[in-house]
Amino acid sequence: MMRMVHRLARPGTVVRARGMALMRTLALAGAVAASASSHLAAQGLESARGAIEARIGASGAEAVGVYARDLERPDSLLLGAASHFHAASTMKVPVMIQVFRDVDAQRLRLDETIPVLNVFHSLVDGSPFSLSASDDSDSSLYGRVGRTATVRELVDLMITVSSNLATNILIDRVRAARAQATALALGADSIQVRRGVEDAKAYRAGLNNTTTARDLGALFAAIAEGRAASAASCRAMLDILGRQRFNERIPAGLPPGTRVAHKPGWLTATNHDGGVVTAANGRRYVLVVLTRGIQDEAASARLIADIAGLVHGAVAAP
Repeated sequence: MMRMVHRLARPGTVVRARGMALMRTLALAGAVAASASSHLAAQGLESARGAIEARIGASGAEAVGVYARDLERPDSLLLGAASHFHAASTMKVPVMIQVFRDVDAQRLRLDETIPVLNVFHSLVDGSPFSLSASDDSDSSLYGRVGRTATVRELVDLMITVSSNLATNILIDRVRAARAQATALALGADSIQVRRGVEDAKAYRAGLNNTTTARDLGALFAAIAEGRAASAASCRAMLDILGRQRFNERIPAGLPPGTRVAHKPGWLTATNHDGGVVTAANGRRYVLVVLTRGIQDEAASARLIADIAGLVHGAVAAP
């Protein structure tokens, strides 16, 4: 009768076998996780559509326009992006672009001084009007009426604190029609830059500056990609936009470490924000949110912030 001989495996052999099994398990788990992450990344911005639509639906807004575009890969999301809105102070972005293009063309110098005057002329009939410091988001420039300010100072005030007086002074210098033509050339094909701000006669006549989310998105993308003016001028514009003082909208919905170069704009029942967002991981995207019909400014600002958070979660995911 043959005896059965049981041979014990050497300890090292068992350890190696178990180690290899563990490595295979970990590799499989990693592959599954990578596949899930890849699936989410593949969905991209479109994955946020449902949640954004639900948030807009619950807001009571008359209209909302959203334009989001990933600057690192071909991915975008458009919701009401072709709807027209009163531009409010977002119209200061094409004015800034025109200023820097004129600097590039040596028509202007950033250190050039311009008289600070508070007399402008209505688009309707040329009649004179003035701005009120009490209706402006920044009153500092009014104390300099009769003196001068540099182009650099005026652009900074126009964007970072949304000075209406600085805006009208610059529009008188570069002309609204030229800012409009430049915006059209950069792909903002339905934006209307007609006039300066606080022209009451033009407002009553319906001669307003208007924009769509897609129009503003095209301008911010042109700045971010160095196409709006020279590369140096585009960097300077991003720096100015990055020093924005009013950060209750897009930035309020984003995580710490996120950089936002943006320009908000608001008036009664109208609240907007748009710009270039850089996530902590370096991913860059353009986001514009325009709203109309919410009387409570804080509520419309929260809506913009919430939409920004949803977009960020989709575009800035690893």
